This record gives sequence, structure tokens and C-alpha cells, in this order.
Amino acid sequence: MPYCTVEAARKAGVTGADAVVAAWITAAQEQIERYTQQLFEPTDRVVVADVGVDGLVILPRRVRQITAVMPVLEADDGPSIPSSAWRVTSSDVLGQVDAVHLAWGGWDDLVVGAESYNGGWLGLWERWGAEQVKVAGTFGYAEVPLLVQQACALLAADMQAKAAPSDADAEQDSSLQVDDEGNNVAIEDSDDAPSSEPVSAASSTGSTQVDALLSGYLNRGPSLIGGI
Repeated sequence: MPYCTVEAARKAGVTGADAVVAAWITAAQEQIERYTQQLFEPTDRVVVADVGVDGLVILPRRVRQITAVMPVLEADDGPSIPSSAWRVTSSDVLGQVDAVHLAWGGWDDLVVGAESYNGGWLGLWERWGAEQVKVAGTFGYAEVPLLVQQACALLAADMQAKAAPSDADAEQDSSLQVDDEGNNVAIEDSDDAPSSEPVSAASSTGSTQVDALLSGYLNRGPSLIGGI
């Protein structure tokens, strides 16, 4: 789903047919994700994160639901461990963080290596020696925040303006072109959904105004590990 509506983009200054406006929204949305390194809609993703003290795994993205947790081993990924061996907390709940808490205590006699006489879950993790886990699930915000919606509309207008033929210094977007009458026309199929693949980071959206709106949503620093 787009981060803002066609109507909102038009109010911000985007011109052209609905398909053209939608193409600029998509381009703005991808740039916002590149800049913030965030997912503003629930998105299926796999992330790799470090196992910290007492089995705490801080997730680099806002978590909605976890479907599988696997130790990252030197030879290959380890087996998916049952949900009884971990629990999830989300920043959607006041005072909590996005994290997986691995069971350092307890055991499961039905899991080979995690039996009570083998030291339980802690014994199994120590034998694995896994310093990272691969976490599969759904990440992102439950809904696009209002500031992000506003930023998307403003950025779409800014990108279109910079791509206009009158701006000789502007960098043209390779996914868009301008026809003989000066109208922006999308080359790519506007019905295609935005790519779910991770994007490389960008130092700015290209608009200082949009950067300011998004300042509270930056996913930066050593905690950012990213998705695969």
C-alpha cells in the first residue's frame, strides 16, 4: 500500500494523471525507506541479530509477529527452535523493546539436545555456540504514521519538481521520463507493488524539509543490522 494517497500528493503539488502521481508516490516511498531504514507497513522479513546477555536478542526493526527463530551456525543454519524456547516483546507495548528473549532456563525433553539431563535450553545453546540468530516474521508499523504520510506527499512533489526539464541541475529519476509537453510519465508499471527487498541506506531523502519530518523515525546506529 502507498504511504500517502493520490489526493494528498496532489495537495502537496504533484501533478499529472493518477498513474503518474502514483508513480511519484512509489518513488518517494522507496526513498523514505532507504533514508530511514524502517518499514512503515507490516512486512514479512528475515533479520539476523546478535544474541546478547541472558539470551536477549534486540531486533533492528519494529516487530509485529515472529514465526521462526534459528541459530546461525558456522556450517549452516541450525534448526528452527519451538516457540516454547523464546518469547517476543514489542515497542508497541509501553516500556518494552522489540526483542526476542531466548529461554536460558528450562528444558524440553521432546527436543534433542534440550532435554533436562542435557542442561536444557542453556546447555543446547552453549553447545551450539551460536552468537547470532535468524528471526523470521512480520516487521513494521501497524499503520503508516501521520508524519511519514506527510513526508511522502512532500517528497513526491519535491522529486517531481526536481525532475522537471526547467531544472537543469536536477538528477533525473531513471524510473520516470518527461514527454514533449513537459508531463511526467512513468516508464514502469504503476500497478507493480514496491519491492519488499531491503534497500541500501541513504544519507538524505534529498529534501531537508522531509528529512526533518522523518528525524524521529531514523533506524541508525550499531543496533541496525538489517534484513536479508
